[in-house]
Amino acid sequence: MNRKNLLAIILMGTFIFSCKQAAEKNHTVDLNSQQELIFPKGEKVTNNNFIGDVWVHMQVMADSVNQNSVGTVTFDPGARSNWHSHPKGQIIMSLEGEGYYQEEGSRKRILRKGDVVKCPANTPHWHGASAEKSFIQIAITSRVDGPTKWLYPVTEEQYLNGN
Repeated sequence: MNRKNLLAIILMGTFIFSCKQAAEKNHTVDLNSQQELIFPKGEKVTNNNFIGDVWVHMQVMADSVNQNSVGTVTFDPGARSNWHSHPKGQIIMSLEGEGYYQEEGSRKRILRKGDVVKCPANTPHWHGASAEKSFIQIAITSRVDGPTKWLYPVTEEQYLNGN
C-alpha cells in the first residue's frame, strides 16, 4: 500500500473517530426512547387529574408493611398535574428534562435533573413539565391517612407565570 492511501485511511479513521466522540459528548436523552430510560415509561394516564400527555410506572405499591408508593412519572412538554395535596406529603426527585413545581401561595420553581422537592403534608401543589421540554420524576408518596386529594386544574396563567 502506498503512502498516500495509508495517509488517507489514517485521516479518514481519525475523522470518523472524532465525529463519533463529538456526537457522544453532545448526546441528549430522547425521553420517548425506552432503551435510554432508567425505568419503563409506564402506562398513559387517562384520568382528569392531569393536563397533557403523562405516563406512570409504579415501582412500589404501598402495602401493610411499607406504606409508601414509588412511581416514575413522565410528562410531555406542557403536561402537568392538577392542584392536589397528600396527607403525609410527597417527595419528588427529578430524573431528566425540565419541570415545574409550585405550592399554593408560592412562586413556581424550575426543576432539573438531580433536584429534589419535599412537598409538605396537606399543602396544595402541582408539578409537571416545562412548556418546551419533557420531564421525568420519581414521586414517593406515603399512603398513611388516606389517598391524594385532587383539587382543580392549573390555569394557563399559573402554569406560564407561576402566579
